Amino acid sequence: MKALVLAALLTGGAPDQQRADYIGSHVWPTTEHHSGGFSAIETDGTGFVALSDRARIFDGRFERDAEGRITGIEILHDDPLRSGSEGIMTGSLADSEGLAIGPDGRRWISFEARARVRSETGPDGPELLPRPQAFRDMQFNSALEALAIDEAGALYTIPERSGQLDRPFPVYRWKDGEWSVPFSLPRRGAYLVTGADFGPDGKLYLLERDFAGIGFRSRVRRFAPDGTSEEVLLETGLGVHDNLEGISVWRDDLGRIRLTMISDDNFRFFQRTEIVEYALDE
Repeated sequence: MKALVLAALLTGGAPDQQRADYIGSHVWPTTEHHSGGFSAIETDGTGFVALSDRARIFDGRFERDAEGRITGIEILHDDPLRSGSEGIMTGSLADSEGLAIGPDGRRWISFEARARVRSETGPDGPELLPRPQAFRDMQFNSALEALAIDEAGALYTIPERSGQLDRPFPVYRWKDGEWSVPFSLPRRGAYLVTGADFGPDGKLYLLERDFAGIGFRSRVRRFAPDGTSEEVLLETGLGVHDNLEGISVWRDDLGRIRLTMISDDNFRFFQRTEIVEYALDE
């Protein structure tokens, strides 16, 4: 908590709402990962899978100190996403944003420029899910930013923008071989959706971002599985963290729910790949 307040003072911002305890941040230098644009992450606290928005996926592990803070990162391997006979993805096909890993270990990815959801692994290789008309009509570069999977294996994807400031974010669900919109999430202020995950408590966690010209604000809201019971868990001041886009929710050795988030540096030298962690002591 002290580290968060100090960071807010140094950057001129302050957390507006705070139910999560700040654990720490780790900057992952470009010299170590030779990439950037990280838009999603899944972790159990030790091993992780991270996704770049340039259609590249990384498997690695975190090194931690005795207090549970990240001190180092080891990449086990990284691979480009492939598109069947088209080979390695490029151009508008390569805008990979959301990542969800099912109970069976299958990896699912959502894309923004050409809105779609597909698996990266499976018994028969990559599988592209049907594209409903709603996906085709989405605003360019503001489509399927977030992807999550529940314990039953249903996929949920959410666009970055809803279309209007007073319009809720639609939640699209792939279940029993078809897409539906079982609920929507209220849009609050200028924040846009960047990531989502179902936690070990079965609830849906939503990561959002607001860009204010000189820096970013981040917010995490939590909902019941049906989109009700909205709670604000975290709302940072301007510039406290970089452009947080990916979130993974897990339970640590102390029984706390841990929020692990990763930032997209937009491949700009003045931004950074930052892995940020908070904990909920409930």
